[in-house]
Amino acid sequence: MRDAVIVEAVRTPIGRGKSAAAKSSGALHGMHPVDLLAHSLSALVERAGLDPALIDDVIGGTVTQVGEQGQNITRSALLAAGFPESVPGTTVDRQCGSSQQAVHFAAQGVISGAYDIVAAVGVESMGRVPMGSNIIGRETLGEHFERRYPDGLVPQGISAELIAARWGLSRTQLDEFSLHSHQKAAAATSSGRFAKELAALPELSVDEAIRPGTTLDALAGLRPAFRSDEYARRFPQIDWSITAGNSSPLSDGSAALLITTSEIAARLGLRPLARLHSFAVVGDDPLYMLTAVIPATRKVLERSGLGISDIDLFEVNEAFAPVVLAWAADTGADLDRVNVHGGAIALGHPLGASGARLMTTLVNAMQQRGARFGLQTMCEAGGLANATVLERLA
Repeated sequence: MRDAVIVEAVRTPIGRGKSAAAKSSGALHGMHPVDLLAHSLSALVERAGLDPALIDDVIGGTVTQVGEQGQNITRSALLAAGFPESVPGTTVDRQCGSSQQAVHFAAQGVISGAYDIVAAVGVESMGRVPMGSNIIGRETLGEHFERRYPDGLVPQGISAELIAARWGLSRTQLDEFSLHSHQKAAAATSSGRFAKELAALPELSVDEAIRPGTTLDALAGLRPAFRSDEYARRFPQIDWSITAGNSSPLSDGSAALLITTSEIAARLGLRPLARLHSFAVVGDDPLYMLTAVIPATRKVLERSGLGISDIDLFEVNEAFAPVVLAWAADTGADLDRVNVHGGAIALGHPLGASGARLMTTLVNAMQQRGARFGLQTMCEAGGLANATVLERLA
């Protein structure tokens, strides 16, 4: 049976995206998202020493597929990177897990024999293409959806508040987790742990959103970001503890992984870094929206034949602090093994790029720490989550 292995993984530094309230733009705001993804693609084949003409497909993840990120941005980016016109590309949307799903599709295609070599990539420029700009009110949902959920769903920030309330997570716990994310990311940056995975840009050479000097007092001083009278009446159990400090920031970035089989890698002189061991994708309650990482983890562990204690390192996307803390409480995972180089609260969360970014960071951390098994999972809008188990080979 064919396998699927990662032979190269690279990402751009993550830039700070620009919100409506921001007074200044992030370093990557001037870079078109097509060029941002093209940079990761160029670095990927250059580092692998691979002729891009050998790539059977490029599968990319992007969430807000409109404007500069519309019209199949993956195909545009591979052409901008100078790949031959014969190389195809497609763009998928599984919300925040889009490029993790791209990795799954790539690996499944390689294992089945439909592909020999695939690039799985992701990009999001939240500073140039605002989150939600491809959505027009509730018109995207339709009559039957409205009938099933007559009270309507809620923004992700409210879902994060509901999770904090259900799991009894205090504001202090959320802020302490967020502080540790910044501390770990700052330490990883200063010690050079990200150096191997980063493809520096002229505009930016390190991740821009990390705040090395933040403190618990500074985080505690931030106001709740999602409080409203409407939701306070609807959900009286909420204590209103989600702030800009314990949420992931708007971000710009891209990432790319090269996937093939062990046999083809050997023939081409490529070094397999990790085997894509097991995959899972699940759906969960769309009101709580961000809790599917819990059943996704259980499902992928069941498929892999491993237990939670067999996993050496975890990457769990820090969309909001309570997501990871609730996941750890329910799965029994050791938080000391989670996001050891910091997570999205510190590094940023460029939506469509984050799945590939987390996997790039996980592969890198597994090599540096001699970990055998790594597990990645991330919450996704609509009550979805992907989960992947990797096995280190080099």
